[in-house]
Amino acid sequence: MRKFAPLRWIITAVFIAIIAAAGYYSFSAAQNIAVNSPFEGTGSFTPANGNAPTPEGIATPQEGQSPGEAQPGSQGAATPEAIPASGWEGSERITILILGVDFRDWETGAEAPRSDTMILLTIDPLTNTAGMLSIPRDLWVQIPGFQYDRINTAYRTGEVYDLPGGGPQLAVETVEQLVGVKIDYFAQVDFNVFVRMIDEIGGVKIDVTEPVTIDLIGPEPPKTIQPGRYTMPGDVALAYARSRKTEGGDFDRALRQQQVILAIRDRILSFDLLPILLTKSGILYNELASGVRTDMSLETAIDLGLLAINIPLENIRRGTIGEEQIIFYTTPSGDQVLKPLPDQIRILRDYVFGTAGLSSPLAGLTAAERVQAENASISLLNGTFFEGLAGSTAEFLAGLGLVVPAENLGNADQNYIFTQIIDYTGNPYTVQMLVDALGIQPHLIYLRYDPNSPVDIVVNLGDDWAGQLP
Repeated sequence: MRKFAPLRWIITAVFIAIIAAAGYYSFSAAQNIAVNSPFEGTGSFTPANGNAPTPEGIATPQEGQSPGEAQPGSQGAATPEAIPASGWEGSERITILILGVDFRDWETGAEAPRSDTMILLTIDPLTNTAGMLSIPRDLWVQIPGFQYDRINTAYRTGEVYDLPGGGPQLAVETVEQLVGVKIDYFAQVDFNVFVRMIDEIGGVKIDVTEPVTIDLIGPEPPKTIQPGRYTMPGDVALAYARSRKTEGGDFDRALRQQQVILAIRDRILSFDLLPILLTKSGILYNELASGVRTDMSLETAIDLGLLAINIPLENIRRGTIGEEQIIFYTTPSGDQVLKPLPDQIRILRDYVFGTAGLSSPLAGLTAAERVQAENASISLLNGTFFEGLAGSTAEFLAGLGLVVPAENLGNADQNYIFTQIIDYTGNPYTVQMLVDALGIQPHLIYLRYDPNSPVDIVVNLGDDWAGQLP
């Protein structure tokens, strides 16, 4: 392993801290949180602007202690598993799945935990841009190799069945299928890393825009933070970001989590903290790294840290899969879940990844021109007893400008009452045209990311379409 200059140690710590920020909030039953932090005390913390009301009982730095000053008794996390050498060449886009597991499951004696946090972090060195995409835990998706379930069960399933790569690998495959992008690495983060880093840098500045009720770890009753600008220590930032007690519920929580991530970045990069952190970079790095499980090599983390530190804030795009990308759905067993709308998710993905946006070349095109630009190959399969339905449908679609070659027509492997569509490579405009033309119901649109699929889109024609074909 090469030797690293002190500056590289601290840049790596910065990068891991940002990853830690993305993963912290999943540990929503954080009973093992370190209590000996620089912010332990009984005072109150005040808004930076001095105007907003202050919640009582929230800790502040001890008098006379500088930000970043270490305290004895900090709890370390388990040593991470061995990780492979870097495979990143340094020029291509890198996408990382940030994972946090719900330790409430451990408390109830569950065989393995679910994930409570999923954030896609992407960095593009060629354009010097980055993006964050938050994924709700209640999305109803197909777990590769298993049945449909909430997306947060993928991690548990991989652990319970002892699959290759365990929970992280199955979670990666599930998100790849949902979003339609290749994920290069995962990072599973211990919440202690998050709290420790924020305490180490003297807290983070957060602009609270609406009253938020937080529940600090310990015997204290819940507190309400009023609008204002606050400098929050680690445990308060943890409680703030994991709170669901706002009108938007989990959707609001995802936005707060991203807000805290960027606040950590801003705090670390401020001119007055780097010298403090630099003097203890080796110790700080070791403490942070001990709470991160990842398949990313140390060298790759350093290289990405050097890259991330130079990306301007305006070049970081943020998104969360929210109400525009889902429909509220009740499963046959009565569970309330979120059914993804594949085409809307792909549009959001393209924005966050910087491949589409307000200035996208597709923005000025008509719907038909956008479909033509995607150039997706389509397979029509007859899932009914009506002979020739696939051919008749191909003729109908040809009149709309969608050409399906004869070799892509055939019979489905089973009978379908309702027509369904499967998108393998991400073609939101073509999918939308097919949905509109064939009257496909939103919950029958499936994303099954497979770049090796012989066709981009498969349509299994059902009895409902056989009765509607013009």
